[in-house]
Amino acid sequence: MKSHLNETPFDELLGFHEECKRLVEKKYIKNKTVLDIGCGFGWCVWYLLNGGATRVKGIDISNELVAIARTIPDKRAEITVGSAIDLPYKKNTFDTVVSWETLEHIPKNTEPKMFRDVYKVLKPGGYFFFSTQHNNFFSTILDPAWWLIGHRHYSRDALIRFAETSGFTVEKIYLKGGVYTLFETLNMYFSKWVLSRQPLYKTFFYEHCREEYKKDSGFMNFFVKCKKPLKTV
Repeated sequence: MKSHLNETPFDELLGFHEECKRLVEKKYIKNKTVLDIGCGFGWCVWYLLNGGATRVKGIDISNELVAIARTIPDKRAEITVGSAIDLPYKKNTFDTVVSWETLEHIPKNTEPKMFRDVYKVLKPGGYFFFSTQHNNFFSTILDPAWWLIGHRHYSRDALIRFAETSGFTVEKIYLKGGVYTLFETLNMYFSKWVLSRQPLYKTFFYEHCREEYKKDSGFMNFFVKCKKPLKTV
């Protein structure tokens, strides 16, 4: 997706981003080689670098977003234009792989290919963290991208099946984000696509979404932690 909102890797983050950071604890970052699939404008690349990663590679299909991510002033970062279903990395390269809100954007029915590629580039014992949209009735029917471009939403069973079929063990899967997150998303789409400006009432939504993501439950976004076994066939 194009960036009409002047995002930078160094901006204030939403509650969603903070939940991603809570999921990927520092022990999975410090002194690790990390891949960020669908890195967008680089917010997570910047977080990973600050967390002490030895090396961070980011990949995104958007030339525009890659150009923004490349403004990160750190030689440990390498940002590449490329696809989540054709990762240009060797087998057993990374200790940790992350991918936030990317699965639903790849071509339909290529999810198994993405999981297989992630499994291949992870070292044995490595971790794959990702988030994606939940197929809850309200989060789906009120998603403009679902109506306009076939933005996909997933069930818990489908995500577990993608992971386990590829060889992963799912160690954690849970939902976060509620009503404020839903309306913040609608506000973002309206501001971005119709007004081509920063979101309306940005501070209001950021504060409430941040509090919402601190709760133990939600219905908007799945957050998943998978592990590649130490011994692989």
